[in-house]
Amino acid sequence: MRKLTITSRNARFQQWQALLGNRAKRQRAGEFLVQGVRPITLAVEHGWTVRALIHPTTGTRSTWASSMLGQVDGEHVAMAPDLFSELAEKNDDTPELLAVVETPPDRLDRIRVDRHRDEAQMLVVVFDRPTSPGNVGTIIRSADAFGAHGVVVTGHAADVYDPKTVRASTGSLFALPTVRADGPHEVIDWARAHDAQIVGTDETGTVDVDGHDLTVPTVLVVGNETKGMSRAWRDGCDTIVRIPIDGAASSLNAAAAATAVLYETARQRRSQHSPAKVIQ
Repeated sequence: MRKLTITSRNARFQQWQALLGNRAKRQRAGEFLVQGVRPITLAVEHGWTVRALIHPTTGTRSTWASSMLGQVDGEHVAMAPDLFSELAEKNDDTPELLAVVETPPDRLDRIRVDRHRDEAQMLVVVFDRPTSPGNVGTIIRSADAFGAHGVVVTGHAADVYDPKTVRASTGSLFALPTVRADGPHEVIDWARAHDAQIVGTDETGTVDVDGHDLTVPTVLVVGNETKGMSRAWRDGCDTIVRIPIDGAASSLNAAAAATAVLYETARQRRSQHSPAKVIQ
């Protein structure tokens, strides 16, 4: 374990600072920044590679922070408090630790579906060309909550490892495999290989979501926030469902729509599982 102290805006600090707002540099470095007790804890628990843990040079360390520093073999970096706060992008309530986490490979086989146990209940969410990192993170969080095996983000899209995405996922990014794919074709072929139906969501869908069978292996496709699904995804879908709504709203936010369909999927499958966990 290497220990390092940073007290100036040196090259190392600038490298990490660039991870906050520069997608290209995140991709080149193969790493991203994570903050928060739950996200860092889940990253460690789920075996993600933590390249560095950064902490302020001053202040009292909690039991949690001490535990993380004891568990992580990556570089331990003590940083001047003003620089640490700047890297954390907060003026108040600065976190105790920042983690520099290695980006995993974008391979569909990271989404593991056991053919003998899980395949009958396979559920994967595809988000097609999303523009909002917050929506990507929210869908990852909802997919995790409702029992999906993974999330795939396709096309020219908001970055899965943008700080806003990571925060919005509240740690679910580390518990649920999330993969980036260039386009729909490889994902469609992968879905067919797993005998999964491909179900799109759109306000122009021909079937109400509660009238369609979602208990079988399913790949659920959510379209771009303003343009919906691409033509290739529409053509690849077996069914396109809609969510019946009332009121003045013409449609739901993409993340809200995905959450509603995921809940309906869980509702239909509930009789095949143990009783659902109730959140109070």
